[in-house]
Amino acid sequence: MTPSAPGTWVDPQHDPRATGFDPVGEKETLWEYLCRYRMTLVMKCEGLGAAQLARRSVPPSSLSLLGLVRHLANGEHHWFRRVLQGGTERGPFELRGMPDIDFDGALADDQCVAEAWAAWHRAVEVADEWMVGEDMDREVPYQGGTVEVRDVVVHMIEEYARHMGHADLLRECIDGRTGL
Repeated sequence: MTPSAPGTWVDPQHDPRATGFDPVGEKETLWEYLCRYRMTLVMKCEGLGAAQLARRSVPPSSLSLLGLVRHLANGEHHWFRRVLQGGTERGPFELRGMPDIDFDGALADDQCVAEAWAAWHRAVEVADEWMVGEDMDREVPYQGGTVEVRDVVVHMIEEYARHMGHADLLRECIDGRTGL
């Protein structure tokens, strides 16, 4: 569907990020923002094949939409599973000694794309389920100190916000689509 409002990704009345949900309170408001950024990631990647998703931005950068999906799957896993829940398993695209494997390993391959989305969806589901009963004031051990749950949620909003700017530019380079 072509949006009727120039410069927008979708018509405002058909924007799936507009849930009609009116969040009340800090936790619900912050979570709504995070969920909207997650949906933006999905929207920016919709309709693209493996080669388009894996297309690199500007050499020598390994930044790509597929790399962002993998990177955000790792971020969701790290913060919500490892830090908040105390899990010990590595992220889905994490290898010791290879700090950029989430981007460097983003290959123009259908299986790589499917694995990336599956890992991202899994990490998001775990975070969503966990956060239902979570207390924003709770402190958890982190790097020799503590961090509040609220700080983790705000950090993830910031992480998505920064990367959705990248996603905007990457998508525009692929097919010219711009907008929200």
